[in-house]
Amino acid sequence: MLAPLSVLGSDLPRIAAWPLAAAAAAYGLWQLRREAGRAPRQLVLATTAGGIDTLDGQPLQACRIAWRGPLAFVHAIGHDGRGQRLAWWPDTLPRPLRRELRLAAAARAASRRDRPMAP
Repeated sequence: MLAPLSVLGSDLPRIAAWPLAAAAAAYGLWQLRREAGRAPRQLVLATTAGGIDTLDGQPLQACRIAWRGPLAFVHAIGHDGRGQRLAWWPDTLPRPLRRELRLAAAARAASRRDRPMAP
């Protein structure tokens, strides 16, 4: 949304800046339309150690959740072996689900760490 303004605010010559700003605006509108039409994804994390994580009803072989600041990233491998990545701002979730996601991600990270010593 701000790409056309940043192009116009740059030191490009005006004869090149205006077409590039128009192209950036058109691309932004195209991306907006494409993302708005995309169906929401459903990620279900297993609550037990032997449970199966699912993404849109399909089982996952591996699923890892990472946080970078306010953003959440899911790296998953589907049952067909293909990798899938999701990135979103969890503030779009209701507060109880957001807290549940943070707790589930923290529990998974704690249980997957290697032990520093032999038992």
